[in-house]
Amino acid sequence: MDKSRWLAVVILMCCCIVAPGMREHRSKHRGHSDVYNHTLATILVEYASAVYMSDLTELFSWTCSRCKDKTEGFEVVELIVDVQNCLQAFVGVAENLNAIVISFRGTQEHSIQNWIEDLFFKQLDLNYPDVTDAMVHHGFYSAYHNTTLRPGVLKAVRRAKKMYGKNIGIMVTGHSMGGAMASFCALDLTVNLGEVNVQLMTFGQPRIGNAAFVSYFKMHVPKSIRVVNDHDMVPHLPPYYGIFPQKTYHHFPREVWLYKVGFGSLVYQVEKICDGSGEDPSCSRSVAGTSISDHLKYLGVELAASSWGSCGIVMNPQDMAMEGLLFSSDSGNLVLSRVLPMPKGREI
Repeated sequence: MDKSRWLAVVILMCCCIVAPGMREHRSKHRGHSDVYNHTLATILVEYASAVYMSDLTELFSWTCSRCKDKTEGFEVVELIVDVQNCLQAFVGVAENLNAIVISFRGTQEHSIQNWIEDLFFKQLDLNYPDVTDAMVHHGFYSAYHNTTLRPGVLKAVRRAKKMYGKNIGIMVTGHSMGGAMASFCALDLTVNLGEVNVQLMTFGQPRIGNAAFVSYFKMHVPKSIRVVNDHDMVPHLPPYYGIFPQKTYHHFPREVWLYKVGFGSLVYQVEKICDGSGEDPSCSRSVAGTSISDHLKYLGVELAASSWGSCGIVMNPQDMAMEGLLFSSDSGNLVLSRVLPMPKGREI
């Protein structure tokens, strides 16, 4: 083996020894209860991918091409589709995680350019209890709070907890804009519904609020992880301006930055747990956010719709009648609900 090859091997071995990319990481920062678990990330990223499916029959019955592998056996309780705003989410139960899983779909069609253009300082005050000066992105906040998603999700969570017990945990996930909506959902569940066992893990999420919002968020949703892939451009938006601390958008902690080290075919992916500031300068902020491809694939899983040409959905009503109940609102929005069995001890 030539010297250059030996050098690459030595460097790679050193990276393996010192890199924080192991299977599980616990934060050593006092006052934080967040845990990053690599295995859990590989599971939740599959849920974040599955919600992009447009065939509602396959998604609701969990028979779609992305509804396999580590999420096999998942049972959808409710599938909510806001047709008017091209939004989609599902709520279900993963028995292997002993948790309710909520997943929000990210940007559909070519609309990624549309909301990027609207990212700059379009903020509104957060109307939540016991918070002052907190401002959030208008579009992302409204996508969760002012559409059919929120009532559908909260209803499904209540139904699932009646069946599986009030102590079952809740895991919320999403990619891109779906990560932004997932974050508002996690905060909503803890502040407005009083849920105490909520975990959040998002992928390629943009910034959603200012520093005052971040302080409020990390107090109420301490078990939060934002996974950022290498040079993904979306987590760099809206831009962070240090000279405007009160108005600038700010990430909440804790970021886990995925990046690659090595030479040629000897490449190793590092999972770096960042500091508790949310804006660790040694993590994704240390590189330029210039990549779309890094945004569309996390941990080897595709995170995009199979077709970007339409927000159209596919559904077979006859199959749906066999799987559950279909409700349609006057505006054309859809909620697909599974008929859950009565909880034990309550059978008639």
